[in-house]
Amino acid sequence: MIELLIVIAIIGILSAVATTAYIGVTRKAARSEAYTNLESLRLLEEEFFSENGRYTADLGSAGNTVAIRDANLVEIRTTAGEALPSFRPGNDAKYSYRIIQNVALPSNPAVPFNPGSVVPQTPCFTAIAEGLANSRVEGDIFAIDCNNNKNF
Repeated sequence: MIELLIVIAIIGILSAVATTAYIGVTRKAARSEAYTNLESLRLLEEEFFSENGRYTADLGSAGNTVAIRDANLVEIRTTAGEALPSFRPGNDAKYSYRIIQNVALPSNPAVPFNPGSVVPQTPCFTAIAEGLANSRVEGDIFAIDCNNNKNF
């Protein structure tokens, strides 16, 4: 009977360690999604600038709900004269993306991103990824700007 209790205790300890490791891996994968998509947004903004001589207008709203995420994706892809239709973050993105214009990040931006830390710069933009509410990445806010300053 004691041997059975010891085996059950060992299995419990191993499952606790495995669960913790799994949560860390999924959080790291979601953050990797944000980093990749922010780099993509930066490149798409630079492409837009080279074709139009300006960056897009502000695209997307602040917030971290699924509804805001979906509305922001539609706005980024379809806003007349400002669209970045090639931005495809994938199904079930864990972050809400938006772009704000005429601001840049400081040379050593804070982690997590602080919207109050941006500095005016024209022309420039800052692309922001905000972790969705009720997800493992809630509270994560990452940003990249036209100068390739980033807080990740």
